[in-house]
Amino acid sequence: MFGQGIAFCQDSWVRIIVAVNPNSSFGRHRGAGERVANALRAAGHDVEALQKTSFIELSDAVAEGVASRPDLLVVVGGDGMVSLGVNALAGTEIPLGIVAAGTGNDMARGLGLAYRTPDESLDGLLALLRSEPRRIDLGRIRTADGTERWFGCVLSAGFDAIVNERANRMRRPRGASRYIIALLLELVGLRSRRYRLVVDDVETRMDAVLIAVGNNSSLGGGMHITPNASLDDGKLDVVVGKAMGRFELIRLFPKVFSGAHIGHPKVVEQLGSHIVIDTPGVIAYADGERVGPLPGEITVHPGALRVLAPR
Repeated sequence: MFGQGIAFCQDSWVRIIVAVNPNSSFGRHRGAGERVANALRAAGHDVEALQKTSFIELSDAVAEGVASRPDLLVVVGGDGMVSLGVNALAGTEIPLGIVAAGTGNDMARGLGLAYRTPDESLDGLLALLRSEPRRIDLGRIRTADGTERWFGCVLSAGFDAIVNERANRMRRPRGASRYIIALLLELVGLRSRRYRLVVDDVETRMDAVLIAVGNNSSLGGGMHITPNASLDDGKLDVVVGKAMGRFELIRLFPKVFSGAHIGHPKVVEQLGSHIVIDTPGVIAYADGERVGPLPGEITVHPGALRVLAPR
């Protein structure tokens, strides 16, 4: 079994929990969770499918399920569902399986699981059941209010975190357009902030508009904000966008999708394993999920997660 470090065979009998995004039944990937559960049962596995009406209820159900020590947790959805799985499994020997059925799928992309459809992702999962899971690093943040959270992709502590916070406070409109409106409103009032940044005991104070800490290369559906980050090098990539005006940021922003912003004279990057970020009035976001107010203390935990992914 996985917990004993023995290579898994698809024909073996195992107990699998499948957790499905609560919103997936209403979106374009309707029924993906049911197809995943049925395919795993057809392959001879004992499957418990969890699909609740909210992420809070689903998170509680997954935590209870993981406490019963299944052989595998499979999440069906996007990066929010992967984050749920990461926070349920970090530090355990229970592996995570991913069926990418979201809009961003940054973690799946970074793991080499960038399939075109959920059905292709399911086929990939079934094939990977024959292989020993891969170990990857995770980041962990503790914020000023004592909140702690694991992340597999990117922690945001600058402009993108501020945009996320504004969007979450807005009741209208719904959907992706809310984020775009929040982005435009924040651009109007863009200003640099004075940050205290500590990377492996080296402290810097600087004016900046953006700070991102990456374990994976991208966030937001393919924005390569930390393009040189590696999931298994035992380090986190820290990328800082120094003080700049809104028009300079607008010109720089498209380069983030390819990672070409690295090398810009106002963008610096460094590696670290222990990082502190502090500035007043900013709420940190990890893998798109709200964490808490800065200051935030961030550490890397090498090999903290086992995941079904190509090596």
